Amino acid sequence: MGCFFSRRRKPAQGGQQQQQQQQQQAGAGQDAAEQKAPQYSWDQRAKIDPKDYTFSGLKSETVGRLPGKVAGQQFVIQDCENCSIYIFDHSATITIDDCINCQIFLGPVKGSVFFRDCKDCKCIVACQQFRTRDCRKLEVFLCCATQPIIESSTGMKFGCFQYYYPELALQFKDAGLSIFNNTWSNIHDFTPVSGENNWGLLPETAVVQDYVPLPSSEELKAVRISTDATRSIVPITRGRRQKSSDESCLAVFFAGDYTTANARKLIDEMTGKGFQLVQTKEVLMKAEDAHRVFQQCASEFIPLLEKGPVVALEFNGDGAVEGCQSTISEVFSGTKVFVSESKASASQDVDNFYNFADMQMGM
Repeated sequence: MGCFFSRRRKPAQGGQQQQQQQQQQAGAGQDAAEQKAPQYSWDQRAKIDPKDYTFSGLKSETVGRLPGKVAGQQFVIQDCENCSIYIFDHSATITIDDCINCQIFLGPVKGSVFFRDCKDCKCIVACQQFRTRDCRKLEVFLCCATQPIIESSTGMKFGCFQYYYPELALQFKDAGLSIFNNTWSNIHDFTPVSGENNWGLLPETAVVQDYVPLPSSEELKAVRISTDATRSIVPITRGRRQKSSDESCLAVFFAGDYTTANARKLIDEMTGKGFQLVQTKEVLMKAEDAHRVFQQCASEFIPLLEKGPVVALEFNGDGAVEGCQSTISEVFSGTKVFVSESKASASQDVDNFYNFADMQMGM
């Protein structure tokens, strides 16, 4: 079957005026249609310039991005030396390559943070996945939802993320990260060397500002930062440090409007009394999980599981169980909370819950 092309005829002399009128009317109609045409978000999306999301080849500079300026894009930091770099926003992924003697703050990263061929850097990082390869002497205050991995790296030191500015809590949400899921001290060394330890923990007394000072540039000073441990968005946990007592206690809050606020309030109350927060976890539970973890109390809590994830806290110290029970009855009288019944059952409660949670999160 052949194609048919309509050939445009030359208009008769008298019809030219009529044709012009028709063209004008058609043009006007087209303009009106264009004005009425729906505007789609993909038509209006600004073109992304990779240069706006890259710091490259800098020496002895202080640079950064303010809240709202990265807005979930990928970011690249490379070939920087003696620099202070601050990303006060959430992002998709960040790679840091060939950086020497830099101080780096990275706000919540939805995916991975990957350091390659870096040395003598001090960092504060919040992310879903953390990995290093061919790095030397990095000191990192970390919040990581999954097990951090180091590969062909030496002299690595880790501490718990400790930072606050007003926009940070919402940035964690935008990046899909929970402030309660932080495995900062549970490092997996992909390339261990027999008889050597490629990583360790920073001193408990480490002060964040001594490692990554507050920004000195006028633009970045606008961010209202606090490094006070009690204001940190991420609760400061002992992680894998030696426990001070053989008595721990498990407290579990169930999903509701005030779950995060209640958990933070209990942390403040208990640490204020001298108990230590060992670890925290936010995770979804099913009825069968509740039977395994809460055992004879399970039926009381199963109806609450449908509302969303639970938040669990492990406290440590002599008298932790009694201290936790009395605090919960005084401060949270109208709230259903699971709390260990006795010192004898508490260690089993902790093991049951965190074994379940680690399996759930693929740890």
